[in-house]
Amino acid sequence: MGDTPKKSLGLLDATLLVAGSMIGSGIFIVSSIMLNDIGSPAWMLVLWGITGLITVLAALSYGELAGMMPNAGGQYVYIQRAYGRLPSFLYGWTVFTVIQTGVIAAVAVAFAKYTAVFIPSLNLDIIHVGFLKVSWGQLVAIATIVLLTYANSKGLRNGKMIQFVFTSAKLLALFALIFLGLYIGTQTEIFTANMVHAWDAYKTTSSPSGNIHVSPLVGWALFGALGATIINSLFSADAWNNVTFIAGEIQNPQKNIPRSLFLGTLVVTILYILANLAYLMLLPNAAIMHAPSNRVGAAAAQVIFGEPGALIMAGLIMISTFGCNNGLILAGSRLYHAMSKDGLFLKQAGKLNREGIPEVSLWIQCLWASVLCLSGKYEDLLTYSTFASLLFYILTISGIFILRKKEPKTHRPYLAFGYPVLPLLYLLITLCICVILVCHSPLNTLSGLFIVFLGVPIYWFTIRRQ
Repeated sequence: MGDTPKKSLGLLDATLLVAGSMIGSGIFIVSSIMLNDIGSPAWMLVLWGITGLITVLAALSYGELAGMMPNAGGQYVYIQRAYGRLPSFLYGWTVFTVIQTGVIAAVAVAFAKYTAVFIPSLNLDIIHVGFLKVSWGQLVAIATIVLLTYANSKGLRNGKMIQFVFTSAKLLALFALIFLGLYIGTQTEIFTANMVHAWDAYKTTSSPSGNIHVSPLVGWALFGALGATIINSLFSADAWNNVTFIAGEIQNPQKNIPRSLFLGTLVVTILYILANLAYLMLLPNAAIMHAPSNRVGAAAAQVIFGEPGALIMAGLIMISTFGCNNGLILAGSRLYHAMSKDGLFLKQAGKLNREGIPEVSLWIQCLWASVLCLSGKYEDLLTYSTFASLLFYILTISGIFILRKKEPKTHRPYLAFGYPVLPLLYLLITLCICVILVCHSPLNTLSGLFIVFLGVPIYWFTIRRQ
């Protein structure tokens, strides 16, 4: 077994990994949730624009750290270099327990959910005893995780091929949805009608008696609602940093990682904004808000293709989620491998197989993600971890300032674009979002912090054992 991974990924592969990890099922669902939260199509587009802005800003800043430390583990390595072992362990702990494995589980279940459009029996339960409830769909979700884990364990070439095929397919499909949506939308007056009172924000709630209440959102209420619902678009645009986990297997990582981060996040940002424009041109605001199960993408496809649209969209989301999970599985295992090499994870996870792949790390990730599929609690874990994930992004970007002071003479092949203004702008916007989340969702934010700090005693136990 080797100790050094093979450098098999070029710039195109890295860029596809960035884009493929970002595009899952969120873009086809969360716009309905966001419009329900704020009632304003104009503010919804603004939030998608802000999401794209801070994602690209973060990617541009990450480029400096990636160039300095082109090592497997990415964000874990950056945090350790700037702050030490405990903060980096807490990041790796949170990634393993909820962020990476939780997203893998959620995306796998989304794949199974849309497979059930073609095979309705997947919705049936196999076991339903007390709190234990297992459906055929959950088993399909686990099967996809196992299949992708096995394929990636047999060599980087397999993972690269799957990523290329499925990311290319879903990018082309998303392009087609956007192009046809915008083209057909120009033939109607729906967009004009949607934008008549585009800036009027409101929250719709229903009472136990069934009465509907509409509350206008102005001032701080509007500011709070915008800050709370942007978490949906941020989640849909997350996972772009996964390419840094696999830096040890990328050719010329000092240049290719910064380039892939910028290109991948920029392309996805443009696609997301255009997709939302297509929704607004095809569907009245009410149809977006009340799309069945928030499947606004399926509602848009039905306008374009008629009744077969639901099947076409289900197929598109199956492709999207399968390719997304391949990127997540491929990248996540490299972080645990890096932790193991530091003595902060299971020892066996630090070994590479004959193909230079951290196979044990892959299967440990697969096992926990499968448990989350069965638990039915991964959606709660994702909600809890979103706040913690934002905090780690803030910590990492702040590390640029710390390392410039601590290591002024360290070679930096790439310098953060717009430093210090753009990194500071990112920190300011993200901190505002975190403060709003604390005010509006104290339970979820405190739960996220609890998961993070649960890693502290585990860290000290690990250190004492060493």
